[in-house]
Amino acid sequence: MTKDLKLPHDGLVLVSDGRKALFIKNKGDDLYPNLQVERVLEAPDNLPTRQQGTDKQGQSSTAMGQRSAIEQTDWHELAERKFAGEVAEAVNAACFNGGVKHLIVAAPPRTLAELRNRFSDHVKQKILAEVNKDLTKHPVYEIEQHLMTRA
Repeated sequence: MTKDLKLPHDGLVLVSDGRKALFIKNKGDDLYPNLQVERVLEAPDNLPTRQQGTDKQGQSSTAMGQRSAIEQTDWHELAERKFAGEVAEAVNAACFNGGVKHLIVAAPPRTLAELRNRFSDHVKQKILAEVNKDLTKHPVYEIEQHLMTRA
């Protein structure tokens, strides 16, 4: 949040990564925010990629008989994208039901892009700021400080 940007009372801060999402409401006002966690979503455990799918990369042949390796599926990336979709749906529902009028989204680049792609147009109109950073492992008071002192 820039110094000029204020999060009104009951504004929502979504702090998310590929495994965890915090829905944090401002119980204070735009001058003296008081962020409090309202809801936490967590992705189910995800086995290492080597324990999922096949154990070898596949190969394909071209018309000229040449062979090329097929890249192994990144199951973690797929799980993170699926989780981002679930988070976006929860935000879409919260905004559609009228409970959220202002939104700030903080997430690492890949998650932020996935959320942005899955937010409804209605949600996109409510976004005050996007913070390109993973804050999910920080306590709420640090999240609040980071958002309030961002230049």
